[in-house]
Amino acid sequence: MKQRVVEPWCALVLCLLCSPPTLAINDFFTSIGQMTDLLFTEKDLITSLKDYITAEQSKLERVKKWAEKMDALSVTATQDPEGFLGHPVNAFKLMKRLNTEWAELESLVLSDMSEGFVSNLTIQRQHFPNDDDQVGAAKALMRLQDTYKLDTSVMASGDLPGTSSMGPLKSRLTVDDCYDLGKVAYSEADYFHTELWMSQALQQLEGGEEPASAAADAVTILDYLSYSIYQQGELERALEYTRQLLRLDSTHQRANGNLKYFEYQLDKQKKVEEDEKKEEDDEEGTVREEEKTKGERGTADYLPERRKYEQLCRGEGIKMTPRRQSRMFCRYFDNNRHPKFVIAPVKEEDEWDRPHILRYHDIVSDAEIELVKQLAKPRLRRATISNPITGVLETAHYRISKSAWLTSYEHKVVDKINQRIEDITGLDVTTAEELQVANYGVGGQYEPHFDFGRKDEPDAFKELGTGNRIATWLLYMSNVSSGGATVFTDVGAAVLPKKGSAVFWYNLFPSGEGDYRTRHAACPVLVGNKWVSNKWIHERGQEFRRRCPLSLAA
Repeated sequence: MKQRVVEPWCALVLCLLCSPPTLAINDFFTSIGQMTDLLFTEKDLITSLKDYITAEQSKLERVKKWAEKMDALSVTATQDPEGFLGHPVNAFKLMKRLNTEWAELESLVLSDMSEGFVSNLTIQRQHFPNDDDQVGAAKALMRLQDTYKLDTSVMASGDLPGTSSMGPLKSRLTVDDCYDLGKVAYSEADYFHTELWMSQALQQLEGGEEPASAAADAVTILDYLSYSIYQQGELERALEYTRQLLRLDSTHQRANGNLKYFEYQLDKQKKVEEDEKKEEDDEEGTVREEEKTKGERGTADYLPERRKYEQLCRGEGIKMTPRRQSRMFCRYFDNNRHPKFVIAPVKEEDEWDRPHILRYHDIVSDAEIELVKQLAKPRLRRATISNPITGVLETAHYRISKSAWLTSYEHKVVDKINQRIEDITGLDVTTAEELQVANYGVGGQYEPHFDFGRKDEPDAFKELGTGNRIATWLLYMSNVSSGGATVFTDVGAAVLPKKGSAVFWYNLFPSGEGDYRTRHAACPVLVGNKWVSNKWIHERGQEFRRRCPLSLAA
């Protein structure tokens, strides 16, 4: 249920009072904006840790001074014990030391200086990311690696595209980091990425880098490598890595067992290959269609246009001929002399012709953007998608972001943005969905999808009672250093994020039929922090008052 909010601090209070604690700490990796809070949590813990170290050093210094004083006294006393104790003060002080002062020293040594730090850590730990966050972030790195065709060594070095100006903000992956990434892939039965990251860990280990954890040793890494390579059907390489492991640890039980098994399987495979070669000699030039298809297709993928989607994300395969490009213009737009735009028209640019995708520049100010982000941030939750069968909102692995919904009565800036959308598009936004603000996480993306409900989804927006989504308004609230483009997989268009600008397109034809050319996706964010807000405008209340888009006129 949406809460009415007047000021940003009120949003935070309402969030803390009304939201279940578990929602506040779920899926950290899906929002860079919320992850920034973790940096300040960690900073607080570091301060607490330094205080603990100072307290421990102070305690040890007191123990050290006591030991030095006692050592000097003992040397003097043991040279002439009777003479020393012949002095009544020395005798008294000996009784006092052994009865009282040594007990006080014992209390000092046993005193726990870590209590404050441990208490702070215990309190903060409930707001820490969990295993799912770590696995999600690891998968995100692999997704970025695949989408942007990045070499493992480049990923490990931290020298990613778009990081040239980051300087000290860049980080590299250690042996332990690469090893942990390999383990995550292994736990998902992703032997391809297991091999990539275990190989990188081994390379850095052999290069002289010392692991922080004893677990990331050469024997363990080679064990993972040999098995993951075996699972990919490369017996000879798996056998070689197993032999390399046994040269380091000849008693390794699993490796000795694998050695015999791999040798047996390799002999068996060679016999099969010899038999196949004989058959091929008899039927020269024949290629088994089954194997050919398998090689091209690889493992089954739920997303048929993945290759095209990833190509567009990399800036490849944009299909716009020079002739079509010559028809794309920039102009000042006043929406048929709308009173608000007669003196100050908006800057409009054609991004694509079929379907017609428009970009409006400098639509919101930086101050307005910051206000919207402040309103949304406390309420960001894992982004959901509408189940095409049930119409129910649910989380999905192919949408890595968090979102919040803002109503026009919460703050005047939201109302102003909604009115601005109506003034520019000429479409009634009273039946539109609330303004959705989204922040993408590590490798944040939204795979290809339609905004409108298709014929096989009759109940997609039934609960709203406002018809289908006639148009989409997408406002970019941040620049992105690398990645994060909005791509239209059916037509080959790619729109790059530009802070303060918005893109607009119709999802439906005037007949009410869906325009399947508008299938689009948000590419993974490689470097940067991507904030967007969108307005889905519905059919009810519309009179197509805006001029007919190029995609309909063509």
